Amino acid sequence: MKTRLHILLALVIGMSLSSCYIETNGYYNGVSLEQVMTDYDIWYVDYNRTTGSGNIPFLSKAFTISFINGRVYANNNLVGIGYTGNGYGIQIGTYNTYNGYLQVQHDLDGYYEFEVFTDTYDQIRLYNRRYNVTYYLEGYQKNRFDFDQVFYDNIEYFLQEYYAWEKTYTGGGTANMFDDENFLAFTPEDNTTFYSSKDVQGTSLNSLIWDYTGSYEVYDITGYDNLKYLYLNYSPSGQEKFELTVLNDGKIELYHLTSGTTYEFTGRQFLQFRMNKTSQKTEVSTERMRTKITRKAIERESVPLKP
Repeated sequence: MKTRLHILLALVIGMSLSSCYIETNGYYNGVSLEQVMTDYDIWYVDYNRTTGSGNIPFLSKAFTISFINGRVYANNNLVGIGYTGNGYGIQIGTYNTYNGYLQVQHDLDGYYEFEVFTDTYDQIRLYNRRYNVTYYLEGYQKNRFDFDQVFYDNIEYFLQEYYAWEKTYTGGGTANMFDDENFLAFTPEDNTTFYSSKDVQGTSLNSLIWDYTGSYEVYDITGYDNLKYLYLNYSPSGQEKFELTVLNDGKIELYHLTSGTTYEFTGRQFLQFRMNKTSQKTEVSTERMRTKITRKAIERESVPLKP
């Protein structure tokens, strides 16, 4: 019985040490915190698992974060993800691992200190005691990280990364009310607000008049990874329903489910979510933060064949 008890205690202690850092020596089962942070090229910020009442702005903006030779890099935008900064994104600050803590000096937001907990060999938690918030990070080597999956899992944010989307192609289908809409914009307001304009194609962005403000919804389509439904709610006239396909980082295709018309929209004025070191201001509103997305998956409708 005594032998079994000793074995049980050893297992419990081992599990405890594998789930958090050891304050007495700053090591994780014989591995330094520096090695824990740098063992993986890229840490995916699984924002949907975030817990606590506080907020760390630079982590709430980031899709991925990397710790390389004392520098912190982040992919804050989906446009260019996988290519910007050779896949690491842009440098947003510096870091240090001191006395068992991860210390980050963000270029704009200042200093933050985190306790680091290891859940599995490739998952860690960053806990900030001052702001009472925990972020969950998943580790990947860059050549095995699925940038496309991150892109489509967060498609709402991609739509927000241009000031406006201009209609640049219309093909096939039957005449419908959406034919008159030449510009769309998607904003961070609750991740559900869109604007539309009937201004003629080629209108300067500064001269656009947004005729309508409404809400929109994005749905997954069962069995498809790179195809979404986009519903634009025009009250009281109803919904305009589209299949949404991303053609490239600056162009989307909207296939109108009712009329069978294919539209292409091109992004105008890319909005980069980063700090301008000269002016010490962000290039776009700091209101842009990730929120927890629970997107419904629905079956694909039977629609007219595309031209």
